[in-house]
Amino acid sequence: MAGDESLRPVRWRVLPRGGTLLRATSVAVLLGLAATVLATPEGCPRSGPAPATPGPTADPPPKAPTGALPLPSGSVGVPVRLAEPAALAVLRPGARVDLLLVPPGGAAGEPTLLATRALVLDVVGPAGALDGSSALYLALRPEQAQRAVGTPEGSRFAVVVRE
Repeated sequence: MAGDESLRPVRWRVLPRGGTLLRATSVAVLLGLAATVLATPEGCPRSGPAPATPGPTADPPPKAPTGALPLPSGSVGVPVRLAEPAALAVLRPGARVDLLLVPPGGAAGEPTLLATRALVLDVVGPAGALDGSSALYLALRPEQAQRAVGTPEGSRFAVVVRE
């Protein structure tokens, strides 16, 4: 009858196992994903930065809303201007930071720890502004807030990102 050279479809004598089953599943998932991507309508918003629009502007564009967090119970909100505003670029609402006070005038003293694991509620101000118009909005305990607000003139703040 039919030997190995017949034109009948191949039949597996046993069900696929291990690597063969994993490969077949992976191919099916990838084909489904490709079909979904190809079927996406053109009007759907895409993730990623929006293209820059050319033209003169007087002020830098405002920073996109970051979704400020609500103030936790028992905490007070304190805006803090950092000694190094570029650090604001890596901070997002929900992050935890240690707040440090740097003595005024570049004194040789050690920075003072004002708060540990303070919750970042929001990062406010224009994106990339290095003129001191950006600030970090932190949730602090009342005694920590008093220490932060009562700092001597010329003191600077720094943060250490915890998580």
